[in-house]
Amino acid sequence: MKQKIHTISLLLPYRSGDVNCYLIEIDAGFFLIDTGCSNKRTDLDRELENAGCQPGNLELIVLTHGDFDHTGNAAHLRKKFGARIAMHRDDAGMVEHGDIFWNRKKPNILVRTLARVFTPIFFRFGKAERFTPDIYIEDGYNLSEFGLDAKVIHIPGHSRGSIGILTADGDLIGGDLLLQSDKSEKPHLNSIIDDSTAAHTSVEKLKSLNIKTIYPGHSKSFTMDTLRE
Repeated sequence: MKQKIHTISLLLPYRSGDVNCYLIEIDAGFFLIDTGCSNKRTDLDRELENAGCQPGNLELIVLTHGDFDHTGNAAHLRKKFGARIAMHRDDAGMVEHGDIFWNRKKPNILVRTLARVFTPIFFRFGKAERFTPDIYIEDGYNLSEFGLDAKVIHIPGHSRGSIGILTADGDLIGGDLLLQSDKSEKPHLNSIIDDSTAAHTSVEKLKSLNIKTIYPGHSKSFTMDTLRE
């Protein structure tokens, strides 16, 4: 039976766009991929509760990478639902220290200083939102032990620890590596890329896999065929 993916789109601070969270219903409950910014915490809670999430049945929260628009509600959801948090180790310092540039190529000191000052304001990611992941997952990690027939695909480029979740149905929840904007005819790399060489290698890696549909962190989903064209 195909596992249904429910998209939860949350508005970013200052109406600067949307971020997608993905909720998958499994036999034992639910599986959440990414959590949005804390500015829309009430909206996310409502969406999860309306879907049937309650303490004890949110099996796992997986984070595709460490940026705060994807991780801002993880600590809150762990406390509220008792779910564990999983992510790649290479991005863990972002959420542990509240440093968006942790383990990334470093910009100049002015940009880094401004980021430290404005991250808690713009992303609503203060000390209360910081956390240590419960589980570190790497390329090929099998998620069936949590009730989801899927595996982890390491796709660095946007960040070193970026991952995708590939289900047995051929659906990839791919974080911020790729997106499909309204103005473009086909999917393209995110405008924010930490390592362009790694990003292009990751795209070629995805093309070699049995993927049907990609669900990005921002923008609408698209078929793998459109990426291969």
